Amino acid sequence: MVGTWQHVAIRVPHPHPRFSSASDHENRERFAGTLLFVGIHSPFPFASISESSFNSALLDLIVSPQIIVSKMGVAEKIHDMEEGNLEIGMEYRTVSGVAGPLVILDKVKGPKFQEIVNIRLGDGTTRRGQVLEVDGEKAVVQVFEGTSGIDNKFTTVQFTGEVLKTPVSLDMLGRIFNGSGKPIDNGPPILPEAYLDISGSSINPSERTYPEEMIQTGISTIDVMNSIARGQKIPLFSAAGLPHNEIAAQICRQAGLVKRLEKSDNLLEGGEEDNFAIVFAAMGVNMETAQFFKRDFEENGSMERVTLFLNLANDPTIERIITPRIALTTAEYLAYECGKHVLVILTDMSSYADALREVSAAREEVPGRRGYPGYMYTDLATIYERAGRIEGRTGSITQIPILTMPNDDITHPTPDLTGYITEGQIYIDRQLYNRQIYPPINVLPSLSRLMKSAIGEGMTRRDHADVSNQLYANYAIGKDVQAMKAVVGEEALSSEDLLYLEFLEKFERKFVAQGAYDTRNIFQSLDLAWTLLRIFPRELLHRIPAKTLDQYYSRDAGN
Repeated sequence: MVGTWQHVAIRVPHPHPRFSSASDHENRERFAGTLLFVGIHSPFPFASISESSFNSALLDLIVSPQIIVSKMGVAEKIHDMEEGNLEIGMEYRTVSGVAGPLVILDKVKGPKFQEIVNIRLGDGTTRRGQVLEVDGEKAVVQVFEGTSGIDNKFTTVQFTGEVLKTPVSLDMLGRIFNGSGKPIDNGPPILPEAYLDISGSSINPSERTYPEEMIQTGISTIDVMNSIARGQKIPLFSAAGLPHNEIAAQICRQAGLVKRLEKSDNLLEGGEEDNFAIVFAAMGVNMETAQFFKRDFEENGSMERVTLFLNLANDPTIERIITPRIALTTAEYLAYECGKHVLVILTDMSSYADALREVSAAREEVPGRRGYPGYMYTDLATIYERAGRIEGRTGSITQIPILTMPNDDITHPTPDLTGYITEGQIYIDRQLYNRQIYPPINVLPSLSRLMKSAIGEGMTRRDHADVSNQLYANYAIGKDVQAMKAVVGEEALSSEDLLYLEFLEKFERKFVAQGAYDTRNIFQSLDLAWTLLRIFPRELLHRIPAKTLDQYYSRDAGN
């Protein structure tokens, strides 16, 4: 480029009336009387600049359509400027292109990967972005609020030298925020107790504690057959038109820690606990869904322990990439600094994956399966692996991401990769939903890999695992008998087969089916399971030990 760089030592005067901008006035007042070393690129050669002409010369450069560096940096030596240590706070008017949610910058000095930039449009509005890629003096920036209105003539970009951080506080419980973490509930501003990197801190694997102790959801099919351990990550696999939002809201209303009362074998205290909190992040939801969650939490009294993040469908797509990370950063603060047991619900992770694909396409990366980026597995892992427990910290993070499978396809990249990372899945079934069974959770493809560590004597009840195994076995056999009946007819079935058909019908109508506001604690669910198992004679309950049958089978005998 034609022109010269000039390093000028100058003592800053007090603000001049020509600096009408409030931000410029504030900066000048802050540095007034300070000796600064200022680096200015001029489109024309010059040898020096005097203090008296500083204002007019700087303003002339600011309005230049060529590359500008308008902000002032403070240095102890001119050497600092020459070594490129003063790029922080510098502004550039070098936008060379806009591609979807991305802005491409040229002739940028010292950009850093994941550095946050402030983008000022020609109309004075500001937006935030993050450096995605650096190649010499070129930088690719993703803009969280979208790129509409950005041009290469009047738009300036300022590099902050910081990664994206979010303010966190215990006061965030009971509040509603947008996808960028800004309050939208007309409440008072949050007084942050800390600013934390949204990417989270690395956790030493040796410091992780194995997830134990059950989180009670109040839903029988989850609590009895797919128990969730405190610190586990287990997704809900759903599809368009299925009631995953209602199930998520029900879990938020009813979820709590399982806690046995002292010297009691059959009572449970859970649900409402002072140290239990919920962080709920919705990505790409419509206004109706957002209003449903807000209204449900407020009307049922659970809002006081919920922090709600909402990224609406008409919000910038790129914002969905940071929404789950802001939510998880808030959860980490509540768990590891405030000692709370946090349940994080993320919906819809399919919208997040689509946003990731949009950014990848804008960067013209080589696509993977169905157009998704090849690094999506790694990216999803940076979200899911933030669940868990840490040695020496009383809090924990349990994660329930919800994702919708396009065309009910469980082999779609999003659920497929999610299943590799998480510790099981809960499958919401369309056939059960079409038969008016709520919640339509199909227990056969569902799985909780950490269930064994969360149940049993001392945590729930010693018959829990055996009852769960027997329910699985009998339900699977009942499905086989149902399929056989469709071929050979009911007359060809044995009396034993008819028992399994009876069990199948009652299991789905009495055990799986449950009202949206019907809360069952784990003991109520286990007792209901025993009621169904008594349909069979003892000799057909092969998966339950005789000692357990002696204790529970004859209790309240009868159907």
